[in-house]
Amino acid sequence: MLTVTDNARTAVQDLAQQAGVPVEGGLRIAQASGQPGNFELALVPAPQPDDQVVDASGATNVFVEAQAAPALETLTLDTDPGAEGPGFVLTPKA
Repeated sequence: MLTVTDNARTAVQDLAQQAGVPVEGGLRIAQASGQPGNFELALVPAPQPDDQVVDASGATNVFVEAQAAPALETLTLDTDPGAEGPGFVLTPKA
């Protein structure tokens, strides 16, 4: 399953709160339409029924689309310090 760093967990919580996303909502990662190997990130009010809900230090605000889960299971979601504004990066697990 995808791993989420503490920095990414906090960033997701902050973004969701700023956007007015309900408490049960969060960040959803899904396969990009027509772009194999690329992913779309979106703030959503709740996970889809078949989404994997990632438990990040007790927080469950990152959701992974079922079709994207196999490609993400060896990766870690972290914040991107080089991004202007909020940004995320997927890296191989250490």
